[in-house]
Amino acid sequence: MTEPPLQSRIAIVDDDTMVAASLAALLERAGYVVERFSSPEDALGYLVHESFDAVVSDVSMPTMTGLDMLARMRERHHDLPVIFITGAPRLEDTMRAMELGAFRYLSKPIQRDQLLKVVEEAVKWGKLTRVGSESSIGAVRENLEAAFNRAMHGIYMAYQPIVGAGTGKLLGYEALLRSKEPALPSPPAVLDAAEKLGRLHALGRRIRELVAIQAGQQDFKHAFFVNLHSADLADPQLYDSDSPLSKFASSVVLELTERASLEGIGDVERRLADLRRMGFRIAVDDLGAGYAGLSYFARVSPDIVKIDMSLTRDVEKDPVKRRIVASMCQLARELSMSVVAEGIETEAELACVTEIGADLIQGYIIGKPLPYPSAG
Repeated sequence: MTEPPLQSRIAIVDDDTMVAASLAALLERAGYVVERFSSPEDALGYLVHESFDAVVSDVSMPTMTGLDMLARMRERHHDLPVIFITGAPRLEDTMRAMELGAFRYLSKPIQRDQLLKVVEEAVKWGKLTRVGSESSIGAVRENLEAAFNRAMHGIYMAYQPIVGAGTGKLLGYEALLRSKEPALPSPPAVLDAAEKLGRLHALGRRIRELVAIQAGQQDFKHAFFVNLHSADLADPQLYDSDSPLSKFASSVVLELTERASLEGIGDVERRLADLRRMGFRIAVDDLGAGYAGLSYFARVSPDIVKIDMSLTRDVEKDPVKRRIVASMCQLARELSMSVVAEGIETEAELACVTEIGADLIQGYIIGKPLPYPSAG
């Protein structure tokens, strides 16, 4: 039987052979190619010459911990998504995993569908961050270019409300990319194409132009939260006082996703200072979901922190998540930063994140991303 051309490869690292076999069987049934390693050393040795789309690893192992393995991996594989599974979650391990850029830190027992969903997300994210992949462009570059050009003519923005915790007062809208192009139907697909084609600046400029058009029709009783790819920091137009969005800088929060690397962007601190002088505020988006973790947080020193939905989902049921979110809120308060709890869908989640210190709320319980309301 021939292997599907785009089949993804997963590494499982676990010294418990029964657990590793069970995980491998589950992922193989889902269509993944799986390699098992009984020690982090074996996995690291294999990665010198081979590559994977994601790694699923235990934390506690006899000769080297999964966290130490991840630290070694980051020396060569900056964007490889690593998912940790543990039966004995500890706050300090969770925080270190975030610092090293673990994709997810999951506590046992883990449901089959949950693991498959996280692995699928990790694989998609890993492919998104690998700019210039030969297998992704090659012979299909021409078709990808055509699809991206069509998408650029049809993209539009949807707006999701952000409100005050406890008050429900509208404080802003996050502008979210949407695509009408069937070949690139989702924001990750459009971003993936832009990265592979070297068109990130063109996409970022178009997004900022669309938001500026909407902002020009408002009376600025609220803010617009606009996602910024790290590559946009190297775009001179972002700092041009005559560019469309710059005219509304005092009403705009630029969101840098914690999932995207700042590697290769020179003088980040100066660039962020320049944006602040123009009137923009800076947010770190998806805190707790990306590979850079707290070092990224410290480097950006944001005005606003957005806690990823992977930490807020069912937070009231998970004491580890609750402690992590509470610690983030406390740290933000001490640094005079505001905290947005993202992905809030239930009354129980809302009550929990409000109680432990979130300042702002975003999620379906407040409102779904929709065209900007005509009433403003």
